[in-house]
Amino acid sequence: QVQLVEFGGGSVQAGGSLRLSCTASGYTRSRYCIGWFRQAPEKEREGVATLSINGGNVLNAYYSGSAAGRFTISRDNAGNTLYLSMKSLKPEDTAMYFCAAAPYCGSASWYQTDLYNYWGQGTQVTVSS
Repeated sequence: QVQLVEFGGGSVQAGGSLRLSCTASGYTRSRYCIGWFRQAPEKEREGVATLSINGGNVLNAYYSGSAAGRFTISRDNAGNTLYLSMKSLKPEDTAMYFCAAAPYCGSASWYQTDLYNYWGQGTQVTVSS
């Protein structure tokens, strides 16, 4: 059974940094996508960043426009932990952040929530001005 568990959220002031982690277990596919989504109150869930992986190698990293240049998605060498390093945080980054895995994704689809069939429970990030 696939399990995704996020941690590392918290409260920071604008301009600060946070690193989120997601531990993944039970995923047996060699080709898949794993990434981060977020959902602010009364807003739709949106893609933040995703890695496309095949045979243990990272093929691509995709970023939303708001994340590019400020956030970095990465994983550990064993491939068991996914990270999202966030800097220059803004109040509009305040949201619940979710880790999710999908059997496939592409440059034009990575942000589509319905591709992802496994989700973590989320970790809250709050950025104050």
